[in-house]
Amino acid sequence: MSQHPSSAIVSVILPTFNRLRFLQPAVESAMAQTFTDWELIIADDGSDLETRQYLGSLAQQPRVRVLWLAHSGTPAVVRNAALTSAGGEYVAFLDSDDLWAPRKLERQLATLRGRPTCRWSYTAFLRVDARGVALPEERGRAWVPYEGEIFEQVVTGRASIRTPSVLASRRLLAQAGGFDEELRSAEDYDLWMRLALHSEVAIVDEPLVYVRYHDANHTREWQSAYVGRDRSLRRGQQLVGPERRALLREERMRNALQLAATHARLGFPGRVLRTLWESLPFCWTYPRWWLSGVKMVLRGYLP
Repeated sequence: MSQHPSSAIVSVILPTFNRLRFLQPAVESAMAQTFTDWELIIADDGSDLETRQYLGSLAQQPRVRVLWLAHSGTPAVVRNAALTSAGGEYVAFLDSDDLWAPRKLERQLATLRGRPTCRWSYTAFLRVDARGVALPEERGRAWVPYEGEIFEQVVTGRASIRTPSVLASRRLLAQAGGFDEELRSAEDYDLWMRLALHSEVAIVDEPLVYVRYHDANHTREWQSAYVGRDRSLRRGQQLVGPERRALLREERMRNALQLAATHARLGFPGRVLRTLWESLPFCWTYPRWWLSGVKMVLRGYLP
């Protein structure tokens, strides 16, 4: 990951592909930050003409750079292109359909500077609809603010981290290797796991990020999330000691069962069998895998 001189403290990375009606408010929320020493790097993944015209108007501003990329459809590729161009001491991520509260960067930087052992941070978040209104289920959503050493909580999914909530040292991101471009899904989970190996994390327990749920969300084949997660866990086993290796292996087993269970729920018994067969080499020692697998197979094939 190249290093570029920059007078800005924070490089804000914003990947986009069309979605102009959401992109404009996202950009405005970055520009409305109370902390003003930032540069905005927008990586465009081959958007349509209307979006390119808007981005072209932004590129005239002194603190904004637009990277014009050929369409890949892979978020990791787009974010890494922007990371290579970043020059700030810290990097913040903002997705093109999400929003930041005005004090988001200010609060995170103050927290990080007060926690010298932490080289990255995340905030609480609020899930909102296309209009920016909080989803009804947000009232009952459990939230646990994990901080410090959170590798185990990231691996098991207990730490709830959304990409637009993360602020990290650029050097830490380089040390961790950036996003895995082989992943079409779960690339964020993969990176947080590696960041947690290298540094403690500081949390700002305030909902300073608004994550949109809408019909135009970037969607992929749902199986790719499970496949990506398995790749992350398998590769992670090479980076840790025996105790953590056992944790990652058990999580691979849980991930395989969740994939098989989803196939079963959708009525694809053949895919259940295939998933169980492919996970056999790393799951056969777990009684839970056998018990759950047999139940799923019997339910799928018996009248």
